[in-house]
Amino acid sequence: MRLVIDIGNTRIKAAVFEQDTMVYHSVFSKEAWQRNIESILMQHPKCTDLVVASVAETSEATFTFLEGRLKIHLISRQTNFPFENLYQSPNTLGIDRMVLASGAVLQYPNQARLVIDAGTCITYDFINEQDEYLGGAISPGIRLRYQAMHQFTAKLPLLSASVPESMIGKTTEQSMHVGVVGGITQEIDGFISQYQANHPKIIIILTGGDAEFLAKQLKNTIFAHSNFLLESLNKTFQYAIKND
Repeated sequence: MRLVIDIGNTRIKAAVFEQDTMVYHSVFSKEAWQRNIESILMQHPKCTDLVVASVAETSEATFTFLEGRLKIHLISRQTNFPFENLYQSPNTLGIDRMVLASGAVLQYPNQARLVIDAGTCITYDFINEQDEYLGGAISPGIRLRYQAMHQFTAKLPLLSASVPESMIGKTTEQSMHVGVVGGITQEIDGFISQYQANHPKIIIILTGGDAEFLAKQLKNTIFAHSNFLLESLNKTFQYAIKND
């Protein structure tokens, strides 16, 4: 068994896998990460490996408290990925985006794929039929948009995401929900339509913390998969082990 963790901008996602089967998963804050990992290992003492991907600089020294208990594997740009990276600034490409692209290639072979990760930021990652990673887009996520309106204006309140009743906001709060939620769904549907125009059979994968919320608002047919990053991390590790 192996413990797989993704260290994101605001939270840590963790899962325990037995080969390809996820038997446990959780999400917790960075402040409590060590205590939570200890708790997971107490529940799953048969774990022998720890697989880590992080958007921040992370070294094996971060996990010294696990020495002698698990073998540590850090997924980095030096890891063997199942695609050719044609991004023009490859050293700036987030490891989370690379892992998502890897999972899309391994799970949906020989097809064009667009992975949309709706988290702190919304990222779009395109991999063509030849397994070439070409790039995509980055935009603010739901929470960032609400926070920006609150922090950079004098009177707009800080709201939580809510589905607007109409595309015409009749109060300030309704107008903000239309602007954020309506704006994001229009953005995602627009990107999908543009990609579909050039790749009619493209696979669309929506993941991230806001995936389930947004999936219900979108017009286009998608695969909504909130745990796709963790599954992709597990698949990437297995691929790298076999192809080193």
